[in-house]
Amino acid sequence: MNKLLLIIIVLLFASCSKEEQSKQIYYVNSETGSDTNNGMTPETAWKSFDRITKIELKPGAQILLASGSVFQGGLVLEDVSGTSDSPVEISMYKYSENTNLPVIDAKGFTNGITLLNCSNVVVSDLEITGNGGGVVQPGNSGQNMHCGVLVTTTTEGVYENIQLKNLKIRDVFFEDAGYKRGKDEVRTANGTQSYGWGIRVINQLEKAEIKSIVIENCVVSNVSHTGIKLTGRNQNISDVKLCNNRVLFSGGPGMQMSGVKNAHIQKNYIDHSGSNNDSRKWGRGSGLWTWGCSDVLIEHNSFRNANGPGDSAGCHIDFNCKNVVVQYCFSENNAGGFCEILGNNYNCAYRYNISVNDGHRVKGENGAFQEGKIFWLSGYNGDKPRKGPFNSYFYNNTIYVKKDIVTKIAVDRASSGVLIANNIFCIEGESKAVQGDQYKPETEGQSQVENIVFKNNLYLKKENWPVDVLIQDEDQIIGDPQFKNPGGLNKEDYIPGNIDLIKDKGIKIEPIPGDPIGLTIGLDVEYDYFGNKIEGLPDLGAIQCK
Repeated sequence: MNKLLLIIIVLLFASCSKEEQSKQIYYVNSETGSDTNNGMTPETAWKSFDRITKIELKPGAQILLASGSVFQGGLVLEDVSGTSDSPVEISMYKYSENTNLPVIDAKGFTNGITLLNCSNVVVSDLEITGNGGGVVQPGNSGQNMHCGVLVTTTTEGVYENIQLKNLKIRDVFFEDAGYKRGKDEVRTANGTQSYGWGIRVINQLEKAEIKSIVIENCVVSNVSHTGIKLTGRNQNISDVKLCNNRVLFSGGPGMQMSGVKNAHIQKNYIDHSGSNNDSRKWGRGSGLWTWGCSDVLIEHNSFRNANGPGDSAGCHIDFNCKNVVVQYCFSENNAGGFCEILGNNYNCAYRYNISVNDGHRVKGENGAFQEGKIFWLSGYNGDKPRKGPFNSYFYNNTIYVKKDIVTKIAVDRASSGVLIANNIFCIEGESKAVQGDQYKPETEGQSQVENIVFKNNLYLKKENWPVDVLIQDEDQIIGDPQFKNPGGLNKEDYIPGNIDLIKDKGIKIEPIPGDPIGLTIGLDVEYDYFGNKIEGLPDLGAIQCK
């Protein structure tokens, strides 16, 4: 028996040793490496990415870049597939005493990292830049991409489990410094020229799917268009998680999703989207917006200082969406506004958010071609007749606008099914109704708005909701919420002090008449903005009184 046990132990040890020997770990060091090395130890590291493209990466393979190294070029993985238990990893190893992230400088190359037809790949702990020198792609007529990271497909199939973590992506421009865009480029729908992007996920193949995308703890700053953008077709990108990312000074939107199903967008910080501090930037963009998406939960995010002559809200829901919910977000100083729900949208909601000084843009000033709006329901859905939005829920939000901003509100005649309740509208200055910017009532007829539940909202003064808006509050509450520090830039500044006016004064939210769905995640909310448990009737606004 002892002899048999010894044989088993020896065989197990040999098996483990063989597995360890066969595991692919490759080291790359731009300072001390050489492409004539075998790349299998830090002492025999490769120098460039050239050798990586010549090997077959198997499940569990690791490509490790030396800390402090700077690599001129782009890393391309094509048809690489790990497994869920043994993904292929691209990351860093500590070299010497240098703790700086490895830098991939893609200037003069297509992208920093390209994942083409890949599954089960994890990219982490790298810095990527590409300040100009974009490469014109064959067949493209004026629109070319220069991306920090590009995930895309060229063949049919199911591609899944792509994780991008702890990446620092900065200064990505297609054009070289000094390039100036024409004044009308910012007026185009999404830009018509070549741009630099932070992270892009693109799936334009009808018979391809990209599933299970995770982008977390990444910082994207100073890119000429969108920071993080996902573009699918017929919702062939699904199961997306974007969390704990920071997007700063993007020339376009901070984040944007088209054709995505089932996404959770949480705890991201987006500041100065639509930045125009470089002539190569587009200069327009909301903090986040969705188009053609379904089942998207957007929560616990901050959207600040969105800029641009059009759009450029904190977070807006563009047309053709279903079941998009924006909750527990802080929206501040966004030129385009706070709540924006466009046409052909179904069962979307803003609830338990805080909005501060949003919608300050004035049409006709500084090139602006759209008004900023604190609240906008728009029937616009492209070149089709105006339609919806349908069953829009807007409740328990806290809204503050300082005295020197004229607050604007627009409700399209095609809206159908609207609930506005339990909100605080603390508007110190003037309010007025404006038209939605593509809305032409003189040729498109009068209001068709129906199924309205509009009651039990608190206003600083009666005039906060203009009398010429298509829908009117049937039961206004007038009073001062007595915020802790009105005008402040912190969420704590909007804790209400007027307990008698606010506590337990909310109503229970029920489905809009004629709406069999409500919200797929439920109309009842268990916690307020700060995570305080709601017991009994809710208070007014986003924050429970203590």
